[in-house]
Amino acid sequence: MAWRQGKPVHLFLNSSFFFLTLFFITAHFNSSYPVLSGHPRRHSLDHSIFFVGDSSSCENLLHHDSHISSQGGYINYLLVFYCICDTNTVLGYGILILWLILLFYLLGNTAASYFCSSLQGLATILKLSPSIAGVTLLSLGNGAPDVFSTIASSTTTNTSSLSLYTVLGGAFFVSTVVVGIISICVGPKQLFIDKTSFIRDVTYLLLALSLLVVILLLEKINLFGAIAFSSLYPIYVVIVSVTHCYQRDFEELEEAPPPHLVESLLLLPIAIENDCNEAKNKNRRIIDKLRARAWFFIGRIAVYLLELPLSLPRRLTIPDVCEKRWCKPFAVISVTLAPLLLSLLWNSKMEAIGSKDSIIIYAISCLIGLILGITAFLTTNSSKPPSKTLVLLPWLAAGFLMSMTWTYIIAEELVSLMVSIGTILNISSSVLGLTVLAWGNSLGDLVSNVAVAMNGGQNGVQVAISGCFAGPIFNILIGLSISFFLKSWNEFLSCVEIPLDLSLLQTFGFMFGSLLWSLVILPKRGMKLDKVLGSGLISIYLCFLSVRLVQSLGLINL
Repeated sequence: MAWRQGKPVHLFLNSSFFFLTLFFITAHFNSSYPVLSGHPRRHSLDHSIFFVGDSSSCENLLHHDSHISSQGGYINYLLVFYCICDTNTVLGYGILILWLILLFYLLGNTAASYFCSSLQGLATILKLSPSIAGVTLLSLGNGAPDVFSTIASSTTTNTSSLSLYTVLGGAFFVSTVVVGIISICVGPKQLFIDKTSFIRDVTYLLLALSLLVVILLLEKINLFGAIAFSSLYPIYVVIVSVTHCYQRDFEELEEAPPPHLVESLLLLPIAIENDCNEAKNKNRRIIDKLRARAWFFIGRIAVYLLELPLSLPRRLTIPDVCEKRWCKPFAVISVTLAPLLLSLLWNSKMEAIGSKDSIIIYAISCLIGLILGITAFLTTNSSKPPSKTLVLLPWLAAGFLMSMTWTYIIAEELVSLMVSIGTILNISSSVLGLTVLAWGNSLGDLVSNVAVAMNGGQNGVQVAISGCFAGPIFNILIGLSISFFLKSWNEFLSCVEIPLDLSLLQTFGFMFGSLLWSLVILPKRGMKLDKVLGSGLISIYLCFLSVRLVQSLGLINL
């Protein structure tokens, strides 16, 4: 049967998520340790959170409770490993690794099922070209969480250099590793990208990096400098729009969908039945079919029940107007609960930086959700999703926003888990920040861009590549500028001091080299994405990573 054949891995993941969720909830309520947290904390790179020596005991861990909370995320993984699992390290590692796999799956599934469909729908309704969609929608979806994190960090002291590290490290990862993975994955499909758009995006990213180097060398920036720096992004969007006006001959290529496997399987019993002409076997065939259908029905119910914990929270909060998944009750509930989820996330962030929960925000979100739910109930059809542009546009925008929100929530929890694993393995904070946190901040970009490229054909590849360069431009020009602006404003319009770090200059050097490699290799390859471009970019990043790891371990001091 179809439910038996196609998705054993998916069934395993759903079952694992169900039992692990029960495990975390049971451990929280049946123990004296706060396994589940009401709100995530920002991640800290302070060496004091890394336990060494005799830290493998639960008692020693509880003495550092104030540092444990700084690991971030909604689950306290250190308490789960050291206190709940106690001496059974095999069980502890098994739970953390399986949960890590599940979070990666959730991140990818959210991007493929919700983010991509909303992005493509918005691009179609707004009549955006693939390059403009990548520059605006995709870069906004991927960059907004990073910008929010940067703004939040600017409310504390001595975080300018940390924000700079985070944004620059994420930009380097996206422009090398993500572009490299996309190039390798779509290489066999013989897909090309627009030369003018590619050169424009890479050149502007080089310009933004050059200006950032100047700011770093000056070691300070004032309020007006931050405003001028941020104004470069609107100029970039205008340049993209003007470029699009001179590219009317852009061809849209569509790939023919593969034949549906289920339809082929349904035709197989008919062919077999035509070959069986013996009347004495007719009743037996009917009984077998009825029995098979009964088992199929039971199997579908079992799979549906196992999928509920994994899919239901997102289904109830992400407005989805995909025709294949349209369900009016889910649609009404999703627009009702979406504002409440946003208010919960907002208040958790405010509490993480010291502010108290606001009952007014909860009340307003509940009122907005109730109004949206009643409107959706009265204006939607039970059999098909909205089709008129004026009605469909807000639905797609809401789906885009909520899928971006879920991507941020899952990515943050994933980073928290990886930080905790690094703590358990006694990895130093410098190495952890260089690898885990840099990758964790770019997981959303990696998953969403690769999903768009793999599922969108020629246009999808153009959107993904444009987003890989427009996203870093957005993070650098908007994220850092707002951070500098707020720091200068909070310090009575004084200049923001940026200490010069030679390791940052190394990062700039490697990043300039990777962008120049792309500018040289891709036009020579006829603008075709392949393994040559991808392997070269990934090799440059691995060289950078090796140098930084050797330096952090103290083997070489440059």
